[in-house]
Amino acid sequence: MFKYRKTTKDELALILEEGEGYFLEFKKSVNSDLAKEMIAFANASGGRIFIGIDDNRHVVGIKSSDKLISQIQDVALSCDPPVTIDIEKLIAHSLIVIHVKEGANRPHRCGKGFFLRNGANSQKMNTQDITDFIQSEGKIRFDEQLRLDLDWRDEIDDMRLNHFLKLSKIRPREDVEGLLLNLGAGDYHDNEFYLNQAGVLLFAKDPTKRLFHVSVICALYKGVEKIHIIDRKELAGNLIENIEDAIVFLKKHLQLHWKITSESLQHQEVMELPEISLREAVINAIIHRDYNEKGAQVMIEVFDDRVEIHNPGGLPKGLSPEQFGTRSICRNSIIASLMLRCEYIEKMGTGIKRIRDNLKKAKCDDIKVDYHYMFGLTFSRPGKASNEEKNNITPPVTPPVTPPVRLLLDILHENGELSAVQIRGALNLTDRNYVRQAYIKPALDEGLIERTISDKPNSRLQMYRLTQKGHVVHKTHRINYEEISHFTPPVTPPVTPPLTPPVGLLLNVLQKHGELSAAQIRDALTLKDRTSMRRTCIDPALDAGLIERTIPNKPNSRLQKYRLTDKGNALLGLSAK
Repeated sequence: MFKYRKTTKDELALILEEGEGYFLEFKKSVNSDLAKEMIAFANASGGRIFIGIDDNRHVVGIKSSDKLISQIQDVALSCDPPVTIDIEKLIAHSLIVIHVKEGANRPHRCGKGFFLRNGANSQKMNTQDITDFIQSEGKIRFDEQLRLDLDWRDEIDDMRLNHFLKLSKIRPREDVEGLLLNLGAGDYHDNEFYLNQAGVLLFAKDPTKRLFHVSVICALYKGVEKIHIIDRKELAGNLIENIEDAIVFLKKHLQLHWKITSESLQHQEVMELPEISLREAVINAIIHRDYNEKGAQVMIEVFDDRVEIHNPGGLPKGLSPEQFGTRSICRNSIIASLMLRCEYIEKMGTGIKRIRDNLKKAKCDDIKVDYHYMFGLTFSRPGKASNEEKNNITPPVTPPVTPPVRLLLDILHENGELSAVQIRGALNLTDRNYVRQAYIKPALDEGLIERTISDKPNSRLQMYRLTQKGHVVHKTHRINYEEISHFTPPVTPPVTPPLTPPVGLLLNVLQKHGELSAAQIRDALTLKDRTSMRRTCIDPALDAGLIERTIPNKPNSRLQKYRLTDKGNALLGLSAK
């Protein structure tokens, strides 16, 4: 017998809505698997087994009797060593709740072997698992450590919690304390509720203030070595925000192109490396890093020839390199369970397979894996050779030409000399820096175009024209409009500007709801990062004249809203045809 917190009617309703998790298991009846579930909880952090609930979260009930209670107690006593339990009867609902205490003499085993709770499942341990488990006993898992120094009421960020609940399809509740408890984001100590480290990482107002080492570092380097940093960003949000912001960074610095699928006439944004693969790698690094290692951070680094994603901690104990990608062992079980709830993890242990499958589908090279102190995945960028590879390659007679440069050559061939402004107009692009970096600079570096005023590169009268080499390359590298980064004719600016997915979503939201504030737009798009939303959605739409402010003379007004312009409405009409 041990002291446990009784299950209330409201809490039961919440549990049924949330479903099974790291601390919760549903069983329709008492069967031969009960011992397995008991020892899995006892070998982990304890938990509750609800008897009388089926796999679809329906209360089917179970008839309580002295014989049944005795049978449950016998199962607990038959484990080796015996599992400490207490039994609660929910008479009004015909349910039995088995409260399983975290084992004091672990590991426990039953007739079927040794089991450990892993997310919402009970996973069987092999010999190496058991050895590593015994060696690690006495160590408190990072994500379940209670923050006794923090008052959870002051720490909780309501917007972050509500966003998580929305992703998890759980309704907000007035009993926030009970909600956090059942999610596994905290527990009681001396009758007071405290957040654990997992709760801080997901729901605190300022996670990096409480855990300085949990930020994510993103860096872009010039060339293939860590010498010249072009761009660097430290991500200091919660786990979900850091994942999304890391993807924004990768999209910013990897090559993008647009394609139209047979299913839709909308332009679809495609990265040079599959976004699904990169996303899985980022999620893996952030969720499964060793948070006890405070001397290192998750690193996401972009080089000319590769992308590297590293996190502190090698393979978890019990997982060999041969088993990597086929078997799951959680370093941070509560964090993984929470991310599984909000669907950032599809299924435990399937992430690496998904990375490889999508790389193969996109005809990209397989990942290279580093299992040492810093676990790392390296993605080779398509068509980008490393220094070592370059030494073994004979340079081509005609330099490789990217689709944007080929398009620029085509425009200058048809129009002769053009200024930077005229080039942007022909491309129907507004971002000066992007046009300079993706179109003009590569063409200049390859000697394919030249300035008309070579001694004054920044002259306001500056124009660009093809060189003799550019004319030759233009003839041998004819433009293929299925490959170009933007679906625009080479000479005449299109009537309809290219519609990026973020802007397209924004226009559809405004068409449906009318005038919306920035906060309402973020909520409608299920976005958290204000800067990212403004940069990828609002600013491009304003620049293209697709939306407008309701208070144009006071852009920063707290009453500011946004609405479609006639041009925006017309574009949506064209896209729908």
